[in-house]
Amino acid sequence: MDRDSNSNKRGFAPYKNGRSASNYREDNLPEWDLSDLYSDPQSLQLKNDITKLRNLTKSFSQKYKNKLSSLSSRKMLDCVKMYEKITQMSGRLISYAALRFYKNTTDVTRGQFLSEIQEKLTEINSDLVFFSLEFNNIDEKILKNLMQESSQLARYEPAFRRMRAMKPFQLSDELENFLNDQSVVGASSWNKLFDETMASLTFEIDKKILTLEETLNLISDPRRLTRKKAAIALATKLGSNINLFSRITNTIIKEKSIEDKWRKFPNAQFPRHLANDVEPEVVEALRNAVVDAYPRTAHRYYKLKAKWMGLKKLEVWDRNAPLPRASTKLFYWDEAKHLVLEAYSDFHPQMARIAEPFFEKGWIDAKVTKGKTPGAFAHPTVTSLHPYILLNYLGKPRDVMTLAHELGHGIHQCLAAEQGEILSSTPLTLAETASVFGEMLTFNKLLSKCKGKKARKHLLASKVEDMINTVIRQISFYDFECRLHKARDKGELTPDEINNIWLSVSHESLGDCFSFFEGYETFWSYVPHFIHSPFYVYAYAFGDGLVNALYSRFEAKLPGFEEKYLAMLSSGGSKHHSELLKPFGLDASDPSFWSGGLDVISTLIDKLEALE
Repeated sequence: MDRDSNSNKRGFAPYKNGRSASNYREDNLPEWDLSDLYSDPQSLQLKNDITKLRNLTKSFSQKYKNKLSSLSSRKMLDCVKMYEKITQMSGRLISYAALRFYKNTTDVTRGQFLSEIQEKLTEINSDLVFFSLEFNNIDEKILKNLMQESSQLARYEPAFRRMRAMKPFQLSDELENFLNDQSVVGASSWNKLFDETMASLTFEIDKKILTLEETLNLISDPRRLTRKKAAIALATKLGSNINLFSRITNTIIKEKSIEDKWRKFPNAQFPRHLANDVEPEVVEALRNAVVDAYPRTAHRYYKLKAKWMGLKKLEVWDRNAPLPRASTKLFYWDEAKHLVLEAYSDFHPQMARIAEPFFEKGWIDAKVTKGKTPGAFAHPTVTSLHPYILLNYLGKPRDVMTLAHELGHGIHQCLAAEQGEILSSTPLTLAETASVFGEMLTFNKLLSKCKGKKARKHLLASKVEDMINTVIRQISFYDFECRLHKARDKGELTPDEINNIWLSVSHESLGDCFSFFEGYETFWSYVPHFIHSPFYVYAYAFGDGLVNALYSRFEAKLPGFEEKYLAMLSSGGSKHHSELLKPFGLDASDPSFWSGGLDVISTLIDKLEALE
């Protein structure tokens, strides 16, 4: 699941379209219809599915436990398909409970229902723990022979390879069962506490009580005083809760480090790389290329922005501010829908055909409401149904880009569904490809409609800011996590110690043209990625760099690019990134691959400087 936060990732300046920000009010924004999953928490279908799932997993255990190494190719295929069916049934249950909770995280009954489903699934899944452990102990030659005998079984080779990559790090059956049972009161509980706390926070600005999402939105308001008030309100509330956020962070990191130690992972980042099916040296090459590019990208751009704004130093609340004399016009929902669908359709009509039902059938929840989880994401649910998209839509062009981004995920998930439950899931490093590519298509559609030198300058600047937020900022987040986890190894961290790590990476990535007001040091605490998905964030930079490379092939009119691109998305997680990129003549292990992507950012800054 993509747990984007619009405010910590994107920073689009407003774009002229004829309506003012102060008049933006929409009551007809779409909301989810979750009935494709279940009609309600008490539905007979839901209760029956829990019973069926419990019986199926028990039957699976009785049929295959302690027998995997002796199965024929046909029986192994039956085993894998049964496991896939179990995965789909449990995925449907947890998707419904989670999506219902994200709609209103302050509703106690929704939180209780989610906890009940998590606990039941944890109990049921205890009958499945043996599978990966026992499968990984099958002799390599035996498994290879089985796949040679059955092409249907061989289709699952990528999943087998990823699962067996955990073999050196798996524990005893008893310990693995313990970790499974204990998980319900471990990180998942702390994640839930974080979500509930964030959703319950309110901020008073000019005698108005605002949600977190509304407050973050004001930090990119055209009025500097409003931005300042929002930033101070955010810092004040985060500061008053910083002990709680520090406790959550300390506990989650320590729990992770204990498991990492028992599994003998070489470092805290390693399991994320393993899950992403990407080599650590590739991620390190990406990180180093981005950090080395700080001076010619972020530092250079923000000096230019300070000049445009007539400031010697930028404050944090100026980072995503619209440029002087930029339009404050916003997009109504139907305009955003039309623009994004047009951008996708121009690329390939199939993309728009897949996207249209999201708008028509209740697969998008866009309205900002009390208790709703902040940010945006696309949840794939299960391959027999369809994804659901969550937005907090406030009409800004960056919200249009977020719609394009999450719709890209949704299209990707729909195309990959043909791979089945096991092979459809895409590693995070590739999961951002379709979303960022969709943003690029939509940006260029906006640019094609943009008239006049000043308007083009503002739109180009907004794209640079978006790419800085996607690449530079996310790699600084990754560095923050690396330093945070390493420091936590030496003992529990005080809030001040965590704050200082945050300030250090902020100075490095943003440069000398920024001032950091007292209170900004707490801003790490609202970023959900650090809590829900440790080290997730580099996937954004990976995806952006990959998309820059892909888009350059598209613009160069590589023969059959559109069909190759759709085939890549349809592959889901059935291929390694090196295999997926080969038809485009790209190689992510080549250092020039990443520096070339960063050159796209610096070239756009060159164009902005030329406009001066």
